[in-house]
Amino acid sequence: MTTLRGYIPHALALALGAGASAGAALWVKESVETAAMTDISLVLAQTGQDWAEVQVDGLQVTMTGTAPDEATRFAALSAAGSVVDASRIIDSMEVEAAAAIAAPEFAIEILKNDGELSVIGLVPTESGPDTILERARRIAGTAQITDLIESADFAPPPGWERALAFGLDTLDMLPRSKVSITPGRVAVSAVAATPERKREIERELNRDVPQGIALSLEIAAPRPVIAPFTLRYIIDEDGGRFDACSADTEAARDRILATAISAGLQGDASCTLGLGVPSTRWGEAASLSIATLAAIGQGTVTLSNTAVSLVALEGTDADLFERETGELEGALPDVFSLTAVLPVTEEVDDTSSTAPEFTATRSPEGLVQLRGKLADERSRMAIEAFAAAHFGVASLTPATRLDENVPAGWSMRVLTALEALALLNNGSVRVTDKAVNVSGVSGREDARAEVARVLSSKLSDGIEYEIDVSYSEALDPLAALPTPEECVRQINAVATANKITFAPGSSDIEPDALPTIDAIAELLRDCQTVQIEIGGHTDSQGRESMNQQLSQTRADAVLNAIMSRRVLTSNLTAKGYGESEPIADNGTEEGREANRRIEFKLILPEETEAEDDTAEAEGEASQ
Repeated sequence: MTTLRGYIPHALALALGAGASAGAALWVKESVETAAMTDISLVLAQTGQDWAEVQVDGLQVTMTGTAPDEATRFAALSAAGSVVDASRIIDSMEVEAAAAIAAPEFAIEILKNDGELSVIGLVPTESGPDTILERARRIAGTAQITDLIESADFAPPPGWERALAFGLDTLDMLPRSKVSITPGRVAVSAVAATPERKREIERELNRDVPQGIALSLEIAAPRPVIAPFTLRYIIDEDGGRFDACSADTEAARDRILATAISAGLQGDASCTLGLGVPSTRWGEAASLSIATLAAIGQGTVTLSNTAVSLVALEGTDADLFERETGELEGALPDVFSLTAVLPVTEEVDDTSSTAPEFTATRSPEGLVQLRGKLADERSRMAIEAFAAAHFGVASLTPATRLDENVPAGWSMRVLTALEALALLNNGSVRVTDKAVNVSGVSGREDARAEVARVLSSKLSDGIEYEIDVSYSEALDPLAALPTPEECVRQINAVATANKITFAPGSSDIEPDALPTIDAIAELLRDCQTVQIEIGGHTDSQGRESMNQQLSQTRADAVLNAIMSRRVLTSNLTAKGYGESEPIADNGTEEGREANRRIEFKLILPEETEAEDDTAEAEGEASQ
């Protein structure tokens, strides 16, 4: 018992020592952890990584938090590793999910001239860069091709495929051009050979642009040569108007129009910019002449090259007329000459009904009648020959009389009037001893100006003329171009009325069907920018594969026949359907005959996109 009591003090001492050691260890551990956490947090804050959270458990350092990207996470680890050994760090940090990579901006630019074609840009891989280049090679012909196309593996954006198809189509009709294609937009810059061709290109492209595609056009054309350079301005009780207006520069045009507006111009007006101006001071001379006419009151002023003719209204104040025309004569540039006429009121002559007169009328059907007086037989033969050359012998009905008392220069007036009538689709001209009157309708927007140009250049001084010519879009051959739907409807109507037939079991077109091919080829001349499919169809007799092959060769035969008639066929596609699309019962001879046919179908860009999407979906489903 004594012995046991002797050990108790020693045991208590040992226990107290162990407890003190454990407390010291805990204190040291907490001090180390606190110091490590403080140092690491300080470094993270100093390096901009204070998003990271630090937990220290003894010698282990656990880092948590969400880094914006992998590089930032690694930077936080490196900062903590500069304070403690990297092997002690447990990385429990996360990285934000990366946002989906945005598709690049797809665009392609095609530059075309007579000797080279360059294709530049970035396209979706699905659009087939090789296909684009192959199409470009067909368009370029023998021209050199520069390939600068890159591709990216992204889905084509909305509107891309339609814009691409339309942009490539435009190259066929533009020998020198730049076509820029972006999703939903096509921009075309080109040079046309003539102003008429410029109008034609603009009308065709605006007509054929797919729905949902924005079209920007900058078509340039050389300025026309205007001979003679003509301007004619009229002021009457209804206000002012131009019969013709020509200018050599934009500045001259703006000056002329500004003066005309001040002189009471009614409605919209424009001046044709052209070559052939007789003086660089044309705009100044025209502006002075119009202003003088406005100061006098009513009448007409005509500039034909350097000749200025001002005719006042009968009854105009003579003093005012003399003062204003005198000032104009002194102000006109040196090369211009002025003829000023103030009509004098004449008494009515009871014999005026016998005054010479000539009239010519042209009907909407093109029939021309000539009536009135001519000087002699020689003049009549010349005038009738002139009319026959312009209107055709079959359309001409002469009914003229001879009168040797007609005024001097009468035959020239009649010839000039007939030349003006030839500019109209229908109308009439009237020639008297004092004036020439032209009235009617034309499918040319510039017909009024052209009539004024003809009359002003060929009528002698003192002969007045009046023009009442209007423009009809329905008669304009360019405005009357059929729409894509009308093209296909007209072609199928011809093909239905006179069927395209082939020798039995052959792709040889029978002779009786050749007039139908001729008629279709003629219609296609106005539809050369419209994408059309020539579909071949057969009945169900024979093997299906043979029928499909036969229908393809027959469709190809029609395409080749159209091509042989010198019609551009880059917009045509031949496709054989075999027996797959019957329109009648193959169980009867009549039905089989109906199923053996050639059909023409409008190809829409939307259909092409839909087919591509279907093919893609089927490909994905088969994987």
